[in-house]
Amino acid sequence: MTQAEILLDARGRDLADCPVRHVLDHLAAKWTTLIVLELAEGPRRFSQLSKALPDISKRMLTQSLRDLERDGLISRAVFATKPPSVEYSLTAMGHSLLPPLIGLIDWAKANGPQIADARTAFAS
Repeated sequence: MTQAEILLDARGRDLADCPVRHVLDHLAAKWTTLIVLELAEGPRRFSQLSKALPDISKRMLTQSLRDLERDGLISRAVFATKPPSVEYSLTAMGHSLLPPLIGLIDWAKANGPQIADARTAFAS
């Protein structure tokens, strides 16, 4: 059992139903982070997000956007044009995610070389 699991268990929480775990499972997903960072620049249409994240499939982008909308991190606005256009933007809660996310990115940048060295040493 990890230290975090011991701490959570000591507080009498069900680890399988931990609310933090449910949030982090989704937020830690690769595409979630990249979509949030892209939307930090401002509202985007689906096609703009698809071009900004060329490695993501349209199906995965659609699912990720739905998950983010369901969680209240982004909003979806539909405009009555022909054809209808849809625009995604961060909600207030989505914007509140940016400072810790940027902190994690800064940490990754600062520690990236050491991680690469550790991986090389481990592979040897």
